[in-house]
Amino acid sequence: MLTVTPKTPSPSPFLHEPLPKSQNPNPKPSNSHQIHCFNGSYHKPTYQTERGLQFETEDTFFRHESATGRDLGVLSAALYKQSKQQLRVLDVMCGCGIRSLRYLAEAKADFVMANDGNDAHRRVILGNLKSIERGSGDEKRWVVTHFDANRVLSECYLKREFFDLIDIDSFGSDSSFLRTVFNAVKRDGLLYLTSTDGYSSGGHRPNNSLASYGAYILPMPYSNEIGLRMLIGGAVREASAQGYHVSPLFSYYSYHGPVFRVMLRVHRKALPDNRHYGFISYCNHCGNSQAYSWEELGQMSCPCRPLWTGPLHDATHITKMLNLAEKWGWVGDGTGTDLEKLLSRMIDESDPRLPFGYIKLDEMASRAKMNSPSLKTMMSAVQKEGYVASRSHIASNAIKTNCPMVACIRIAKELQGCQKN
Repeated sequence: MLTVTPKTPSPSPFLHEPLPKSQNPNPKPSNSHQIHCFNGSYHKPTYQTERGLQFETEDTFFRHESATGRDLGVLSAALYKQSKQQLRVLDVMCGCGIRSLRYLAEAKADFVMANDGNDAHRRVILGNLKSIERGSGDEKRWVVTHFDANRVLSECYLKREFFDLIDIDSFGSDSSFLRTVFNAVKRDGLLYLTSTDGYSSGGHRPNNSLASYGAYILPMPYSNEIGLRMLIGGAVREASAQGYHVSPLFSYYSYHGPVFRVMLRVHRKALPDNRHYGFISYCNHCGNSQAYSWEELGQMSCPCRPLWTGPLHDATHITKMLNLAEKWGWVGDGTGTDLEKLLSRMIDESDPRLPFGYIKLDEMASRAKMNSPSLKTMMSAVQKEGYVASRSHIASNAIKTNCPMVACIRIAKELQGCQKN
């Protein structure tokens, strides 16, 4: 992959290919409350507002609940722009174009390529981006294309069009683009990846997770964190095959969908560092988990699966995101409490002393055959014994801690005894 690009690159020739006649957008109808479709029917526009930006969705796939994921992507993109003084974004599966619009309007992207495989969405995407002046030539700010994900990534590479941030909001466990994406991202660039396959992360489709991400996943109590590690691990594997190294800046899980999103920084490295890519085992008998390196495969005593075992977040990066969100008025003074709480918990989860996984208090109480103490009380007691503990942004009634399950049960029983006395 070439990593040096012109200072002010112009979009490649394939971006200007004329669309087939069936792909050309219809002219705007005189009645602004009705939109004439290809089949002759009419649809009322479906206007939405996000962070003060108005846009249409119509029949494109759109979720209000994904706004937090878009917030996180925009914050990271803006920090990149501040650091590098440039930002070229490829939105591979842009849907209605709201992410592209936000990268342009909020992260101040120099250029955004909004691509969606469904050319029937073209009119909606163009309409949503028209509030940003398109520009022309070397000053062009955005372009809309309709190609398959792998084709657009491959053509960008062939045309030497490299991007600072590539956002792939894919569906299910589609990972076919993981190899081609590294050809189109700049060195030290960002990849924002997605999975919505809760069945695989839950261990219900091990052959599917093996085929998609190279991880044979079996059921585990912290399956939603496994989903994030599965996605990171798949990217690590593909990056290593091409001489790259990726490190997570943040990892975000949301129950709707479910949705697993990870922001990765791409580094050029001759030999991959495998200390954070290994195997995770969970013992159903005692409830403890353990990580094994590739060198320790012969020592494993429990079923295991190759995954990313390192940190899910970069605390320094998330702290900068939180500060920027406060500067923009997204958090603070009683506003944006959910986003502020999420970022604060991610910072807490970044403690290097914390292992992978988390302990659900319901599971602990079931093993102890007792009622569970409150999460706050349990965390305080664990910390008093010298262990590290934080809340998990993934599960509301769980703690991330280096305290073993057996010790947690003992502490909980001692708390119960104190309460009885």
